[in-house]
Amino acid sequence: MKNLLSLLTIILWVISAQAQPRMNFEVGQITPTRETSVHDPVMIKQDSVYYLFCTGWGISMWSSKDFKNWKREKPIFDKAPQWATEAISEFKGHIWAPDISYFKGQYYLYYSVSAFGKNTSCIGLATNKTLHTNSPDYQWIDHGKIIQSIPGITNWNAIDPNLITDKKGTPYLVFGSFWDGIKLARLNPDAMSLADSISLLPTIATRKKDPAIKDNLPAVEGNPVDAGGNAIEAPFIFKKNGFYYLFASIDYCCKGVNSTYKMIVGRAKSLTGPYVDKEGIPLAKGGGSIVLAGDKDWYGVGHNAVVSFDGIDYLIFHGYDAKDNGRSKLRIEKLSWPKGWPLVTK
Repeated sequence: MKNLLSLLTIILWVISAQAQPRMNFEVGQITPTRETSVHDPVMIKQDSVYYLFCTGWGISMWSSKDFKNWKREKPIFDKAPQWATEAISEFKGHIWAPDISYFKGQYYLYYSVSAFGKNTSCIGLATNKTLHTNSPDYQWIDHGKIIQSIPGITNWNAIDPNLITDKKGTPYLVFGSFWDGIKLARLNPDAMSLADSISLLPTIATRKKDPAIKDNLPAVEGNPVDAGGNAIEAPFIFKKNGFYYLFASIDYCCKGVNSTYKMIVGRAKSLTGPYVDKEGIPLAKGGGSIVLAGDKDWYGVGHNAVVSFDGIDYLIFHGYDAKDNGRSKLRIEKLSWPKGWPLVTK
């Protein structure tokens, strides 16, 4: 019975997480933060304009001049990238979990494409000289696939990317969802390809207290048997006060009123880890201190980014609104760092 319940949990997660509906927003529409319906948001500022990217058809993009009201921009891609449809036959153009960074004079936008319920997934990259849509230099150049996961070959999932550099400026990509957990990949200096073999990618965070123990769950067709029990994803690394802070989301997103998403954190002196929580437990052995969880107003919260604007740090994430039937909404909260750990403050 336990295995049957686990199988049903996996199937429900697959159906809900993969079948995201098209949002009924039109280009140019402006909504306040609480009413801006997004999934997996990331944010950056160019000049005096804030830009928000999130999961959506062609990658959704929003802009704001006041950090309170958000204007819907045109998607990054008018149609699904050709390389992605060739790599993943089930992919139709709904692109997940983008990551935006300013790196070596350009804006780097990593993004995820995936098949429903499988780790048949790829991370791609597009770059642009500017984010201002009215600039003559505004043009996204797609560089195609950076990394791919394949069922039965890689026991990890190539989605949810985040670019981070170490103290020497070497770029890394942290990514992952379920399966073997959160992975870390060193990139070549231009951050457009892997520097190491995929067989050498370490797991830096997992919900398994002993990574050597398999979950022993029944298989979903096309998946390794231990895909559903390791509910961790959406990594984001933020440098602060001599530490690298690894944020991740645990438990289940995308279930509306039944969502149990929450955020955890660990920290390390080195980008490559080991990351440990407040109790000293390694994230690679199931550790992780809670940053924020659901409450009476929000069923679940997660898939966060951390940004710093004008000397203030912010947690950017989505939450499932208890006052709107569990609809996913944009949330922006200030962060403080008492005793060296992130704390959401009002």
